[in-house]
Amino acid sequence: MTTAPEEVPRLRPVEAFPLEHEGRRVIALRDPAGYAAGVLLLPPTALEVLAMLDGQHSLLDIQAELCRRWGEIVPRSDLEEVLGLLDEHGFLDSPRFAALRAETDARFLASPARPAAHAGSAYPADPDALRRTFDAFFEPPAGPGPAAPGSPGGSGAGPVRALVAPHIDFHRGGPVYAWGYRALAEGTDADLFVVFGTCHAGMPEPFALTRKDFETPLGPVPVDREFVDALAARAAHDGFACEAAHRAEHSIEFQAVFLQYLFGGRRPFAIVPILASFAHEALAAGTRPEADPRVARFLDALGETLAASRRRAVLIAGADLAHVGPRFGDPAPVSRAELAWLERVDRALLETVAAGDAAAFFDTVAAEGDRRRICGLSPIYALLRVAGPVAGAVQRYAQWPDPQGVVTFASVVLGTRAPQGAARAP
Repeated sequence: MTTAPEEVPRLRPVEAFPLEHEGRRVIALRDPAGYAAGVLLLPPTALEVLAMLDGQHSLLDIQAELCRRWGEIVPRSDLEEVLGLLDEHGFLDSPRFAALRAETDARFLASPARPAAHAGSAYPADPDALRRTFDAFFEPPAGPGPAAPGSPGGSGAGPVRALVAPHIDFHRGGPVYAWGYRALAEGTDADLFVVFGTCHAGMPEPFALTRKDFETPLGPVPVDREFVDALAARAAHDGFACEAAHRAEHSIEFQAVFLQYLFGGRRPFAIVPILASFAHEALAAGTRPEADPRVARFLDALGETLAASRRRAVLIAGADLAHVGPRFGDPAPVSRAELAWLERVDRALLETVAAGDAAAFFDTVAAEGDRRRICGLSPIYALLRVAGPVAGAVQRYAQWPDPQGVVTFASVVLGTRAPQGAARAP
């Protein structure tokens, strides 16, 4: 790769985190948008170079700064080798990446359905293996016991209007999914599920719709295209401008797989998949979500479309909570004391969710400067805002306590009464 002195290379929005690999400390790069396949491993010294790939520093600038820090000149050829490796794997914002993205997006948009992007990696691609895996999530003591779909209120619960479920990998959070989805299966006869998902890669638009059915190993999950089109018309802006963001995003895919496991072949249902990316943008700007007129207009339009629909609908948010530790940018591993603190503040935040209070939920995160990096901020806020004043309960809370990268998550059911003791973590 050759780069003119006046050119200013820019790293794409990717995740960079420390990792132990074959006994060595390395920096791992991963693309949350899924254009760059796999993980690229680089030596720790590369981190200082990556930090200057901001579209403001030329290669000459980077050479000069590294010379100041390290006391020696880094040959231009060495920097070009690093940039060539990044560009080859799709991590640089470059003409090469633009061509890759255009080709990948065009292929997805032309496909008749949204493929099961994470089958065979995040969950089994074989239907029987998938059913056995999900069956195990319900087994006590970690799980709630088997669900009885099709018998709303069978556990003494009232009708479910909304569910906050995790979107963490199933092997880490399966039983927590099961607690929420069992309450859903037994607490509603809904035939439409409006599913909000986190867009981990971010989007220029606050919401992204798609009309594509979601493929799963257990069969396709249909999208209610009539509802999607009515919503897009009411919202009065292009809800499909960022449709390609659905291609590799797992937060809605995991909910679609769980819904198909519960209801597929038992009763007809459809989904309305909505990727969301607006609440962190509001935090960064020091405003409220509705300060962006697109957000208020879309959420109002969704409420109106639900009111006009004859379908029995439930809202679902695929959303995790805290992300802390070195993998997410913190300076030190997470201690036991910090895990206990995390649970206390997470549960306080979940009280605002269980109260159905969208404003209090957002204000709590804003007041702490999103110190915990709440991954599900946009989908949870959207769900609470559309659901209106409805109370619920935490079904299960859990942590994945890797000291290098702790993730916390929960299942919260709104519009129903939780079984006694369900709000306690195992």
